[in-house]
Amino acid sequence: MATAVDTLGEEMASGSASLPDDYRPSADEAFMGARQQAYFRRKLLQWKDSILEEAKGTLAQLQTDSLREPDITDRASSETDWSIELRTRDRQRKLISKIDAALRRIEEGEYGYCEVTGEPISLARLEARPIATMTVEAQERHERNEKISRDD
Repeated sequence: MATAVDTLGEEMASGSASLPDDYRPSADEAFMGARQQAYFRRKLLQWKDSILEEAKGTLAQLQTDSLREPDITDRASSETDWSIELRTRDRQRKLISKIDAALRRIEEGEYGYCEVTGEPISLARLEARPIATMTVEAQERHERNEKISRDD
C-alpha cells in the first residue's frame, strides 16, 4: 500500500507535484532532491511557456501589421524595429533549446552539477540562470581560455 509520502515523492520525481508558490530551494535540504528538481523543472517550463507566448504575439503582430508605410522614413523605421524583434526571437529560440537541454538533465539526474568538474552548481547561480551547466569558477576558466585562444 502506497503512503502519501511515497506518492508525493513519486509526483515530485515526475515533476507533477504541486510545490507551494513560495517554495525556494535551500542549502539545508539535500542538493537536487525531489523538491529542488520539481522547483527547477517548474521554473524552466514557465520560462519556456513565457517565451513561446511572446513568440505567438510577435507572429500575430507580423501577420496583421503591414510594412507598407507610405513614407520611406517610416518604412525604414518599421523594418528596423521588426529586424530587432526577429533577432530577439532568434535568440529566444536558441534559449528554448538550452531550456530543453536543462529539462533533459533533470530527467537524467545530471541537473545542477557542473559538466566540467562534476561539482554542484550553487543554488544562487541556478536561481539566476537555471540553464547554467558550469559552476562560476569553471565558467570563468572557460571564458579566460576562450579569450586567450581568440587573442592568439
